[in-house]
Amino acid sequence: MTRGTSSKLGHYVAKGLGIKLPYRDPLGATAEPVTRGESTISMGTVDTYSYNEPEPTSIEWLCEIMPTGGQLGRYFISLFPFLTWIGNYNMQWLMGDMIAGITVGAVVVPQGMAYAQLANLEVQYGLYSSFMGVLIYWFFATSKDITIGPVAVMSTLTGTIVAKVQLEFPDYPGHLIASSLAVICGGIVFVLGLLRLGFIVDFIPLPAISAFMTGSAISICAGQVSTMLGETDKFSTRGATYRVIIDTLKHLPSSSLDAAMGVTACAMLYIIRAACSYAAKKQPSKAKIWFFISTLRTVFVILFYTMISAAVNLHRRDNPAFKLLGTVPRGFQQAAVPRMDSHIISAYVGELPAAVIVLLIEHIAISKSFGRVNNYTIDPSQEFVAIGVTNLLGPFLGGYPATGSFSRTAIKSKAGVRTPLAGCITAVVVLLAIYALPALFFYIPKASLAGVIIHAVGDLITPPNVVYQFWRVSPLDAIIFFIGVIVTVFSSIENGIYCTVCVSVAVLLFRVAKARGQFLGRVTIHSVVGDHLLNGEGKYGSLGNNKKDPSDDEETHQRTIFLPINHTDGSNPDIDVEQPLPGIFIYRFSEGFNYPNANHYTDNLVQSIFKATRRTNPNTYRNRGDRPWNDAGPRRGKENTEDDSHLPLLQAVILDFSSVNNVDVTSIQNLIDVRNQLDMYASPRSVQWHFAHINNRWTKRGLAAAGFGYPTPMASDGFHRWKPIFSVAEIEGSASAAAHAEIVANQREQAYHKSEDLESGVKVDSNAIERETQADSSSSDTTDVIHEDKLQRDITSSQAYSRRKVALVQGMNRPFFHIDLTSALQSAVANANDEIPHMG
Repeated sequence: MTRGTSSKLGHYVAKGLGIKLPYRDPLGATAEPVTRGESTISMGTVDTYSYNEPEPTSIEWLCEIMPTGGQLGRYFISLFPFLTWIGNYNMQWLMGDMIAGITVGAVVVPQGMAYAQLANLEVQYGLYSSFMGVLIYWFFATSKDITIGPVAVMSTLTGTIVAKVQLEFPDYPGHLIASSLAVICGGIVFVLGLLRLGFIVDFIPLPAISAFMTGSAISICAGQVSTMLGETDKFSTRGATYRVIIDTLKHLPSSSLDAAMGVTACAMLYIIRAACSYAAKKQPSKAKIWFFISTLRTVFVILFYTMISAAVNLHRRDNPAFKLLGTVPRGFQQAAVPRMDSHIISAYVGELPAAVIVLLIEHIAISKSFGRVNNYTIDPSQEFVAIGVTNLLGPFLGGYPATGSFSRTAIKSKAGVRTPLAGCITAVVVLLAIYALPALFFYIPKASLAGVIIHAVGDLITPPNVVYQFWRVSPLDAIIFFIGVIVTVFSSIENGIYCTVCVSVAVLLFRVAKARGQFLGRVTIHSVVGDHLLNGEGKYGSLGNNKKDPSDDEETHQRTIFLPINHTDGSNPDIDVEQPLPGIFIYRFSEGFNYPNANHYTDNLVQSIFKATRRTNPNTYRNRGDRPWNDAGPRRGKENTEDDSHLPLLQAVILDFSSVNNVDVTSIQNLIDVRNQLDMYASPRSVQWHFAHINNRWTKRGLAAAGFGYPTPMASDGFHRWKPIFSVAEIEGSASAAAHAEIVANQREQAYHKSEDLESGVKVDSNAIERETQADSSSSDTTDVIHEDKLQRDITSSQAYSRRKVALVQGMNRPFFHIDLTSALQSAVANANDEIPHMG
């Protein structure tokens, strides 16, 4: 089928369905096409090239969203980022990775066992999760610093889910519940990563993340104090944080000898860290050594208290003096295919959103932070893939949900890690611990492990100084932070997560929906050198007194800008911002222009225009019955005493779309309604609509589809003659006006500097001057010849300047879409009513 045949067929189908094909033509299908007949740029000696801006088509849209073969290939390669750097691996990288890997391995072993207790699981499951996390991650990593494994918050949430399910199914093993949870969460995150939906974490702001981390840390610490103190009276540590704190204080008299092993272990951890930090400041040359000592403090403390425990309980294993960790099985005893029971899954399906959010926001927040610190960029979608694969495969060895750890990532980064391959070194250390150290783990005091947990999660609490910065930057964000912490403390971690996310989204929507545009006015500004801004008396000097070069024209340093009329941007209120011209309004959107805020924008626009202008026909409502119900006018029997004759008539509206990336049907329909409303207000005249800074072709298409971008026909007698004004740019560099002006400016600057050197007494080489003079005299015998050559050069330059070629910046088919506000205002003035004075 030929193109003409298909076009005819399409027209027949459109006619049958009642579709108006030339719907973008506001002047009618028979109107004359837009030409340059009255355009300013067709006058003079410059050459112009006709340009009609093509509209984007549906085919282009499909091509934009459909991946090409090359993009598909790059997509599959991007799933394995290690392919881009593994070929460059060298011994120097290996040394850095080994040091960092061993250091992190020494930390992850005691932390993994401690966090497993938070998950209501036996300690070996923490080691299993630690092993799989560091072993698998490097295949898919875009961060060299992140360490995946058990973390305090995720472990606590897992423990809550396990406890909840076991209330309904008491005989079901906890580790199977945790394994199925890991598989489901991993599968969800993995799919999100494959679909490249990593941007969703950007909807969770920093205050919400900080509130979640702070509230969770307080909750975890409160739950571990009872274990650290060895309280023998049992109570639930899974309830609301405030209730756990009250119960802990209530049962303080039941504390046992475990308190000595727990409190002193926690205190020792803080003392070692403080001492190492002090020593590093006093001995900067040995800062690296003190860093490693501080990093390994957890290992030192656990080994120290394990030795004390072994010495005390070596011959009383059945009746130890304080609570011990107990028997830890050697090797991977729970390696098996995870059991996915639908009844178990349905019991915790309501907790899945919270679990997925915790997996994502903690990992992404940490990886982004360390990426910025170490000068590289992570791919959130690929990190989703890494987390997903880790949690999908971890349960095959008995692991439970794992994600990025803040403390271990910080240690790994400071230890000088070079590549993600350091995770394999850590995996070897964990593997050795699983097979070689279970006998030693038996004597680890539970109270000491609780002290380790409290010390580890203490770093997750947001410092007061950071909260103060929140308040300084945005008080509303500081309020969101406190709301999240309070909800977490007085309810639960899950509710705290939901609350902070929902409040943040609500605030975002409120800001978008209640965005207020600004009416702009003109201000003429001058560029003044900073050190010449004030005169000797400390007052603002005049603009013409501080020019270095007397030949500089003051007018070349001034330009017109547009500022909010009400100075809401903080500009100096002493500056008088002029209304552009009577009856012409410039309105700037501040937060985009879509369905949430379209009504708010347009209501503000219309109300302000009504207050600042008068109706074109004052006798529109001659009879009282002609008035609409919402504009009843003066009371019956009284005349309208308000005199609005001093107000101008509405001429044109200029919309600044610099902050608008795209539009939708709702926002465009709002503009159409406002256009109709203002046309009725200005009848029998019509209001001209101009648009500046439209940065999206689809936005132009949407506006053009509604009839914008053209002059509006008069309601009474149709379309009137009008003067299009277009913006052009020069397209020949050497013959352009800019090049000509630059040459002239350079010559003037050279001449100025030469005269300045002579006046300042700079020593000049006399031989060089003599050689230059001889060269000049040999090239021209008389001054007349010099003047003749100069005149010829000027004529040639002038001819080249007059023959310069320019091209339209934007299409002639959209004459009311402008490149900037200045051209939009010029066009509005040129096409306004005669009563508007012309711009000078």
